[in-house]
Amino acid sequence: MSKFNQLCVWPATTLGDSKPQELVNFFQQEFNTRIQFEQEVITNPDLDKNGNEIKDTGGRTDLLFYVHDDDITSFAIPRLQAGIRWWEDVVSYNDNSHLYSKEILDKYPVKW
Repeated sequence: MSKFNQLCVWPATTLGDSKPQELVNFFQQEFNTRIQFEQEVITNPDLDKNGNEIKDTGGRTDLLFYVHDDDITSFAIPRLQAGIRWWEDVVSYNDNSHLYSKEILDKYPVKW
C-alpha cells in the first residue's frame, strides 16, 4: 500500500524548467514534507450561475502532488500560506470540479 494518499492542488503553479525531483526536494527543504509529484493539469473555464462557460477563463496550469501520510498533519497549516489545497476541498466542498476534465476527475477520485 502506498504511503502517499492525500492529493494536493497547487493552483496556478507549473514545474517550468524544473524536474519533478527538484519539486520533491523543495518540499522537503521548505516544508519538511515528503511529496510524490503527479502531474500538471490545465483547467477548464469557470462557469457562471447558469452553468455557462465564462469567456477568457480557464487554461490555468495547476500542479497535482501527493503528500506522505506521515507528513499530512505537519503540512496541513503551512500549505495554506502557499495556496496549496486538498483535492477534496477543491472538487467537492468548494464545488470546483468543473475546472477539471472528466479524465482527471476519474483518475483522482475523492477519498473522503
